[in-house]
Amino acid sequence: QVHLVESGGGLVQAGGSLRLSCAASKRIVSTYTMGWFRQAPGKEREFVAAIDWSNGSTYYADSVKGRFTISRDIVKNTVYLQMNSLKPEDSALYYCAAAPAGGPRNSKGRYLHWGQGTQVTVSS
Repeated sequence: QVHLVESGGGLVQAGGSLRLSCAASKRIVSTYTMGWFRQAPGKEREFVAAIDWSNGSTYYADSVKGRFTISRDIVKNTVYLQMNSLKPEDSALYYCAAAPAGGPRNSKGRYLHWGQGTQVTVSS
């Protein structure tokens, strides 16, 4: 079974940047979509960004457009989330997830594999 491991979280000041990484233990199938979700205390887990593995097409939540960039390294079986201009409201536990083809890219139910999460805290 695929094993996803996130890294790169930490504590930063507002306006700062972080780069999250998600390494997969196996080759990511070309039909998959890789996504990032986040969950803050007391809130529902929400979609952040996704990338189609086959062609690199990207999708973003409105709240992060222009600030976050998702990318992939096919050879390394790794997906990244570059986060710039961070705001306190970006503070959350960030999860990497993998979904087979089909279904909405922003749907939690589509993603079958999840990492353990990495904490991002943005101070004001």
